[in-house]
Amino acid sequence: MIDLFINLMILQALMGAFDTLYHHEVKVALPRCPTARLELAIHAVRSLLYGVVFMGLAWFEWGGYWALLLIGIVFVEVALTLWDFVIEDTTRLLPKSERITHTLLAINGGAAFLLLAIHLPEWFHRPTALYAVDYGWRSWFLSISAIGVAASGLRDALAAWSVQRLDLQLGLDLGRHRRLLISGGTGFIGGALCRELLRSGHDITLLTRHPVAAAVQFAGKVRAVRGTAELSSGEYFDAIVNLAGAPVVGLPWTAARKCVIAGSRLNTTGDLLRFVKRARRRPGAWIQASAIGYYGPNSETPVDEAAPAGEGFAADLCRRWEAMTAELAALEVRCVILRFGLVFGRSGGALPMMLMPYRVGAGAILGDGKQHMGWIHIEDLLRLIALSVADDSMQGKINAVAPDSPTYEEFSRVAAHLLHRPVLLRIPASILRRLLGEMASMFVDGPRIIPQRLSQSMFEFRFPELRGALMDLS
Repeated sequence: MIDLFINLMILQALMGAFDTLYHHEVKVALPRCPTARLELAIHAVRSLLYGVVFMGLAWFEWGGYWALLLIGIVFVEVALTLWDFVIEDTTRLLPKSERITHTLLAINGGAAFLLLAIHLPEWFHRPTALYAVDYGWRSWFLSISAIGVAASGLRDALAAWSVQRLDLQLGLDLGRHRRLLISGGTGFIGGALCRELLRSGHDITLLTRHPVAAAVQFAGKVRAVRGTAELSSGEYFDAIVNLAGAPVVGLPWTAARKCVIAGSRLNTTGDLLRFVKRARRRPGAWIQASAIGYYGPNSETPVDEAAPAGEGFAADLCRRWEAMTAELAALEVRCVILRFGLVFGRSGGALPMMLMPYRVGAGAILGDGKQHMGWIHIEDLLRLIALSVADDSMQGKINAVAPDSPTYEEFSRVAAHLLHRPVLLRIPASILRRLLGEMASMFVDGPRIIPQRLSQSMFEFRFPELRGALMDLS
């Protein structure tokens, strides 16, 4: 019977490791979720308790009052699990695979603790002591699991403490109360924007493929619709902010993936345009996301907003995306097109992934390191979006990048210095092109982008230089 219990505990450790690594770290990225502080704290305590249980039962039978302590630990763990279920259901919509995993963990854990309960009366009537046992490889496996789950608990505790820094609290000023229709509002940039606007008391309607998840994410404070067909022609919005788009960096740019990337942008923009055309009162402003990929990979001279579109998939997509907004002039809707650089923030975007190799001492210079990097701090970008909504003089195409445009080698040196790590590696562009295909151009090519329009408008960057931005975010 005890052998079956140990086997169930091993299975519990394996399923728990999968749940933590795949769901919490990769799929949901809980440590970078501003609303996950309480959930992370619960996970931290529960993981540390599991570490005690795994290590203690791997090598000992708990006699006398030690058995009572074990019962107490199990009851606390069960209570924390039930509390975790409640918190998860009120703060986020769990993926189906995570719900299935949690169900299996509950069933397996219940069976394991039931078997343990059969042995506890016998253990309790022994003299109070820890009696050594050895289950061979299974004891060592549970010991390793104990170290792993304890480390995970410490990581979650640190994340719970630091996640408060993800809530920016900028106090965005839109001049007056606004009603906004936002697409892409559940992503890294859109989510941060919505949280700031909700804090300032503005009304938000989100256009999203997952309305229920969006409503849960923002605690029911937003209205979420799947398409503009759900909006009546009599509804009015002061501004539309179009941020929708599948991530460009990630999966290889196969033909199918290119269709997904393009469709997520063009189809959503088309849906929003159809609403504007039938609305009896049209919005005052349309804020359109684009990207500095518009300029293409190669340029020997700096480029500003007057430069023509470049070549390649990214440039062609940006050109098509921006061209769709040409109809807004005839509809008398002010349009601002913001060409985003890499958006640096703690809770998402490119920076956490870019800094990870440097944190573990494996930072590398990509290509020849001479390619330039257009970037902007998330705080400056949100302030720029707010200004674009509130200021009627803002119009046309704007490079949303910081004035400091370092080369990739300069970025590598600054990041490594701030993290106290060496830069020992260099990955040739040929290898990256072979591995990543056309997507490699985003990493090994890049002109120097000049934010000419912002310089002329006297927009004040809070983070105009790379070093200051990385010091704030790393």
